[in-house]
Amino acid sequence: MIRSELVARIAAQNPHLYAREVEGVVDTILDRIASALADGDRVELRGFGAFSTRRTKARAGRNPRSGDRVQVAAKTTIQFNPSKTMKARLNLAEISPEDEAARLLAR
Repeated sequence: MIRSELVARIAAQNPHLYAREVEGVVDTILDRIASALADGDRVELRGFGAFSTRRTKARAGRNPRSGDRVQVAAKTTIQFNPSKTMKARLNLAEISPEDEAARLLAR
């Protein structure tokens, strides 16, 4: 899903809001997440997952075309860890009906 599809779906689910209002809200949320990550903060969205930054070390790499060694600089990357709820949603199709029934009964 791309950003414009997200805005369209949210606007469709909330007919009392204009699409430009929804777009403003989505932009604000994404900008705030980006700002927090740029500041080195961790962003946790309950039931979805957590975004954090991680520093990678400088290393020696290889140019895939020529095979020459190149130096790859140290950099900061974004790491995403899905929540247990998200993992369960993603893997729900892989669970058999018997296992799902047993899981529900165990609650």
